[in-house]
Amino acid sequence: MPEHKIKLSWHRTGSEFAPLSYNRNHVIGFKGGQRVLFSAAPENGGDPAWADPEEALVASVSSCHMLAFLAAAAGEGFTVDDYHDKALGVIGNDDRGRVTVTEILLRPTVHFGGTTTPNAAQIAKLHELARQRSIIGNSIVARVKIDDQSAVSAAA
Repeated sequence: MPEHKIKLSWHRTGSEFAPLSYNRNHVIGFKGGQRVLFSAAPENGGDPAWADPEEALVASVSSCHMLAFLAAAAGEGFTVDDYHDKALGVIGNDDRGRVTVTEILLRPTVHFGGTTTPNAAQIAKLHELARQRSIIGNSIVARVKIDDQSAVSAAA
């Protein structure tokens, strides 16, 4: 099985290291040299201009679902022209009282081209195949839901 490695770097920037004052900004490096600026969520003292880990989790679930959806659509002979998602991650308490991402709502809008466009039932099947094949979605305990009404087929 493949392994996935990142490099995370954080450095103290001020003279004080106290609960409300330390810098939360850090850099995560990915293969190929891409570097992404991360911080804590703003409500946890982070920089709102930088991505936070909770956003990255939602983005990972959305991205992985999209990639699995595209593979399923191609496998079923459908042509996807574009795919957009306005995913939402919900923070709350789990059944043990711990703060967690309790739910991720995917709200994709998919436009199909080609000579054969799927109907609503076929689109739902593609999303179900994507849900089953999503490595990230299968790796988390948060419930992943799909707003099927936004998965509209519109031939060009």
